[in-house]
Amino acid sequence: MTDVAIPPTRSGAFGLAVEAIAARTKVRPIAAIILGSGLGALADDVKEPTRIPYAEIPGWKRSTAPGHAGELVVGSLSGKPVAVMRGRLHYYEGYDMADVAYPVRVLAAWGIDTLIVTNACGGLNPAYSAGDIMVISDHINLMAANPLRGVNDDALGPRFPDMVGVYTEELRALAHEVDGGLREGIYVAVAGPNFETPAELRMLRGLGADAVGMSTVPEILVARHMGMRILALSTVTDMATGIPGQIQHVTHEEVLEVAGRTGKRLASLVKGVVARL
Repeated sequence: MTDVAIPPTRSGAFGLAVEAIAARTKVRPIAAIILGSGLGALADDVKEPTRIPYAEIPGWKRSTAPGHAGELVVGSLSGKPVAVMRGRLHYYEGYDMADVAYPVRVLAAWGIDTLIVTNACGGLNPAYSAGDIMVISDHINLMAANPLRGVNDDALGPRFPDMVGVYTEELRALAHEVDGGLREGIYVAVAGPNFETPAELRMLRGLGADAVGMSTVPEILVARHMGMRILALSTVTDMATGIPGQIQHVTHEEVLEVAGRTGKRLASLVKGVVARL
């Protein structure tokens, strides 16, 4: 594993966090992986891991959502140096968007240029089934908030970042190469924490979304702002079509259970993609 210099123009605002991480490990990752609800087991596959609790990284808030361990795991996956976020921060936890996006800012400032994001989601597309994995090709942001709001730091990225082609085509193709049974579609992000009403689900499907969730988009916006390559993978944990006669009640415990059952397939997918980076 080779050392990678920390770009000074990008690390300045997040230098203390970068220094705290770099002081704990000699690994300089080429990719960062964010693990969503119930998907944290992949972190156990990291070889020679250094585990850093979020509370020990300056400015990095702790994760409070069930199924999110709240630690950064740095080591080797599929023979490549990686940094794995075992759990993320959510807007619904009460954090502002700057807090939610902060980890990605730090990881990019550390010199990582590829971001792989996973999440658990509800399937809006009636052709989907619980247990499917969807490659995100585009998104709709209905969270009514944006981590890029406020004074822009031109050293980090442009004031008005282009959002065409956010989800890197090369990485999406790699994912399909690794697992030929993947779905591909549009993800809509909502604020949560409540699950949506049937009427809301029908509206979201009418907008063209294939899956709905309460995360991912804030991190994607910041990653795009900082010029990272992006792959996002959604595990469909329940069908949330809102169609009369098909309406299901859902609990977070059920979401975690399905995500856990799909975890082995997702882990194989992510490891396969990382091996090809």
